[in-house]
Amino acid sequence: MKANIHPDYRTVIFHDTSEDTYFLIGSTLQTSQTMVWKDGIEYPYQTIDVSSASHPFYTGKQRSAELEGRVHNFKRRFGSRSAKRSSK
Repeated sequence: MKANIHPDYRTVIFHDTSEDTYFLIGSTLQTSQTMVWKDGIEYPYQTIDVSSASHPFYTGKQRSAELEGRVHNFKRRFGSRSAKRSSK
């Protein structure tokens, strides 16, 4: 392996803000924020929006309300139109 081309692999705290869950995982992510973990050691810190704790695939909770809104909006806009074609 070539020297000095690989990023630093270190332990990083990830915070899933949608579920308020913290993960301590190894990563090459570079961040300037730090946070003290439960063991008293200070680690780099990064916030994320979605993780396995909040993603619908892993939790089994589907967000159908948003989908129903889209379907209703589509039917409202295009549902009254029929497929009539004039044959001239």
